[in-house]
Amino acid sequence: MENVARPWPALWSLVIGFFMILIDTTIVSVANPRIMEGLNTDINSVIWVTSAYLLAYAVPLLITGRLGDRFGPKKLYLSGLVVFTVASLWCGLSGDVQTLILARVLQGFGAAMMTPQTMAVITRIFPPDRRGAAMGIWGATAGVATLVGPILGGVLVDGLGWEWIFFINVPVGIAGFILAWRFVPALSTHPHKFDIPGVLLSAVGLFLLVFGIQEGETYNWGTISGPLTVWSLIIAGLVVLAGFVVWQRYNKGEPLLPLSLFRDRNFSLANIGITTVGFTVTAFSLPLIFYYQIVRGLTPTQSALMMVPMAVISGGLAPVVGRIIDRVNPKYITASGLVLMSVALFWNGALMHPDTPIWLFLLPSAVLGFANAGIWAPLSTTATRNLPPRQAGAGAGVYNTTRQIGAVLGSAAIAVLIQARLAAELPAAPGGSGEASTMSFGGALPESLHAGFSTAMSQSILLPAAVILLGAAVALFFAKPQPAQNWGAVPAAPAQAASTGEQAAAKPR
Repeated sequence: MENVARPWPALWSLVIGFFMILIDTTIVSVANPRIMEGLNTDINSVIWVTSAYLLAYAVPLLITGRLGDRFGPKKLYLSGLVVFTVASLWCGLSGDVQTLILARVLQGFGAAMMTPQTMAVITRIFPPDRRGAAMGIWGATAGVATLVGPILGGVLVDGLGWEWIFFINVPVGIAGFILAWRFVPALSTHPHKFDIPGVLLSAVGLFLLVFGIQEGETYNWGTISGPLTVWSLIIAGLVVLAGFVVWQRYNKGEPLLPLSLFRDRNFSLANIGITTVGFTVTAFSLPLIFYYQIVRGLTPTQSALMMVPMAVISGGLAPVVGRIIDRVNPKYITASGLVLMSVALFWNGALMHPDTPIWLFLLPSAVLGFANAGIWAPLSTTATRNLPPRQAGAGAGVYNTTRQIGAVLGSAAIAVLIQARLAAELPAAPGGSGEASTMSFGGALPESLHAGFSTAMSQSILLPAAVILLGAAVALFFAKPQPAQNWGAVPAAPAQAASTGEQAAAKPR
């Protein structure tokens, strides 16, 4: 294991790039109407501006995590940052929506190269019993980004134009590259043989699954083209991924995904937990923002400002929680944070009426801040605590992949539920079709429909509130962390030790 004299400057350098990636997942949604207008395109094409990014981000995470182990996390992170920054410039210069979508694919791939390396570097430069504070900063970054993304997007779009939500990444990316080049250590690499069949199976399986789920609502969960349907893609993706797991089990060489990782109880449970978090964080904001803007008439920036208590409290408390979890069993903090998130969402649902004083929504927003502070750092610390250094990248890739799959599931599920509840709660139009099917979210909603719309959003937010309770139940089964032993030991013969370690990992324990 590497002994790094100055781990904190390395962490702060990585946080810049991680923050930029997180902002880019939320900032574009604010600019969609202006992109439609500026590029003279339709809503389906604009949806692909986000979908293409999410696909290119989610699918390669397993592979890029392993690449970090093989070639070094610093090299992969810097390469990904260059790709992300150049792609951001290309996005801003795009003259048509097809070019913008291609640029977003490249941008998503750059993000996929960077994300696993941030967790892998933290895992390798901070001892397990001091890692909580570092993961606290990592968690605070996620909390603050949820606020800054929509607000920054609104300011840039209103003041300078939609292109600047991408141009802003260029100076930030250059500064992040210089800092990471200067402060992130060049950690030792581990000899890996590349599992080409595993790479192909995982990429194809994840693409089919994520595309099917993500685009299901677009095609009304039916036919895409000819005999190709949404469900055939999802089922094919699951079959290919099952084949991938079987191949990993019986691969006599070195598998892309070491299944020995899942022998660690906490790693397995933390991955289930982060899946529920990804689902909930993605799903709850949609009905809430619809309610704020359509029923209460708030602007996008005003809607984002309703999240200020959450972001401020989360950003302030996350480092404190990070230091605490180095000394206490993190399962209690994690379970409490997940339960608090559920409480806040149920509270939001109860408040969703047309005449509720708007300031009351700041209270559950504050509860969400406490919840977020108790979730990100404890979960990630629990997942990575027992990872051997040569598998840090693989573990980080798995963890971030499950988070992204949770987010895709949340996005698809909440879209279906919102449509169903609107059809049930809003009165039928004279022509016989429900108002929900013909109503434009971009236009003004008649006051007579405010109550029904509010009820539909209130019912929709109950889904993520229930899913996050599953995560809380899972967290209660975390095993108590064991004291770190021989963490700083450096093998005398790294190549031989690595080979021996891989053989040992392949044997049943």
